[in-house]
Amino acid sequence: MTVRFAAFVAAAALAVSGAVFTSPALAASGAACGSGANGSAGYAYAGHQSTTTAHGVRATITALALPTVAAGHVGAWIGVGGANAGPGGADEWLQAGIGALAGGTPFVYAELQRPGGGRTFLTLHEDVKAGESHQLAVLEVKGRPNVWRVWLDGAPAGNPVYLAGSSGRWKPMVTAESWNGGQSVCNRFDFRFQHVSVAAALGGSWAAFEPGYSFLDRGYRLRQLLPAPKDSRVTSGGTLRPYAFDAASI
Repeated sequence: MTVRFAAFVAAAALAVSGAVFTSPALAASGAACGSGANGSAGYAYAGHQSTTTAHGVRATITALALPTVAAGHVGAWIGVGGANAGPGGADEWLQAGIGALAGGTPFVYAELQRPGGGRTFLTLHEDVKAGESHQLAVLEVKGRPNVWRVWLDGAPAGNPVYLAGSSGRWKPMVTAESWNGGQSVCNRFDFRFQHVSVAAALGGSWAAFEPGYSFLDRGYRLRQLLPAPKDSRVTSGGTLRPYAFDAASI
């Protein structure tokens, strides 16, 4: 499986359009991370895809530490669709998450790709701090098949969008992502995903997220929090709710 949502590439390209200079230590560390089985051309991923199709996905995403982006971008996002997922194999997706570009502060964003059209990028909230959490959802609108909307902290964010042929077809994804901007660098992140769930019906009917395919490229790790894996001492106390996991740099 190839993950190619390519979060906010258009914006990232602006940040790396000039020469990127990195320290020898950072350049040398580039061999330890980056694309692998799930990424290509400098992309790397640490996350999960739902075992079933759904009408939406939601999660509370927290940047446990501020990302370190030497070049390109990092992101932690939820989404549906993907490359070649639309009608006739067209690129089609909708995602929302927390992102960061080289030299910038993290922000909450939404990204839309329609078949045959350009990519739309929307900044929803700026200057995300370390430890700051945001509830995000990508949800098909009740009574309107193929029409989707992004929600941020319980309120609609942006207008509803029509995604042709999408209803009941896609398995949602919840993942962290790094793109190195074509440079030999290792971007670093530490994200937590909590309250991860999927919508069994248009407009909601939320059910627990069950990971099917998990993708993990070199230099990054996944740690399941809830439900606790077998033989794990992780407790179910505190504010965590199933499904929950951390995605971070090694």
